Amino acid sequence: MEATTRDLRLHTKEVLSATRRGEDVIITYRGKRTARLIPIDEERTQGRNPGFGMWADYQELDVDQQVRNLRRRRRFD
Repeated sequence: MEATTRDLRLHTKEVLSATRRGEDVIITYRGKRTARLIPIDEERTQGRNPGFGMWADYQELDVDQQVRNLRRRRRFD
């Protein structure tokens, strides 16, 4: 299915219904393909994100120092 951004704005329910039926929806903006809506793969979304807690066992990480480094003013010499 192909829909314009206006269709997406005015007929959101119909566009989402198409994805529930398993269709991919191509969104066009000013005649050019811009995005694709695809149905969510339920099996893949079940369970934890593999990136969650990946630094939990890392002892050398000092969060306060990392935040200070990010907020530190940059110097351009």
